[in-house]
Amino acid sequence: MKVMKVASIISGVVFLVYAIILLVQVWTMDAMSWETFIKLTITAGVIIVVTFGLAMLYREYIQESEMKKDKYID
Repeated sequence: MKVMKVASIISGVVFLVYAIILLVQVWTMDAMSWETFIKLTITAGVIIVVTFGLAMLYREYIQESEMKKDKYID
């Protein structure tokens, strides 16, 4: 579905940006404070989980609506 494609793109971009930040942090050690880095790590994880969670809920809702329309379920 289109929603899953959008969710995959959003999550991929967040993951890519996080990977770049991770490499910069590991190799320079002074790009940002470790406190900020941990906060960014948690934020990236939450964004990825919430994006896929909402996409899954939306997909289930659309599939159920289509099944009701086709009279597979009441």
